[in-house]
Amino acid sequence: QVQLVESGGGLVQAGGSLRLSCAASGRTFSSYAMGWFRQAPGKEREFVASIRWSGGSTYYADSVKGRFTISRDNAKNTVDLHMNSLKPEDTAVYYCAAARRPSYSDYDYEYDYWGQGTQVTVSS
Repeated sequence: QVQLVESGGGLVQAGGSLRLSCAASGRTFSSYAMGWFRQAPGKEREFVASIRWSGGSTYYADSVKGRFTISRDNAKNTVDLHMNSLKPEDTAVYYCAAARRPSYSDYDYEYDYWGQGTQVTVSS
């Protein structure tokens, strides 16, 4: 069982930056691939970024590639999402997720555990 708690959301102006953090419980955190997803009002949840269990490989949605960076610290059981050059269309609730698999994935059904989400609002 893994419990995930996100933090770091907030209100930021377009062009600004935010760092989201996800703290995970459980001794097997390092064996999980981790991902970030987001859901804007009236829209379906969409993939943002994912990272392999070892942190050696990452994968991004085209909409955030070059602006967002996912990273993890297995010693601290945390995964971060650094978001730069934020746009109003990045406004959403951001969710951290854990998958019982070594490699990254952009499919939400492959993730087994989810956090409660943190709101990110980007003003124009």
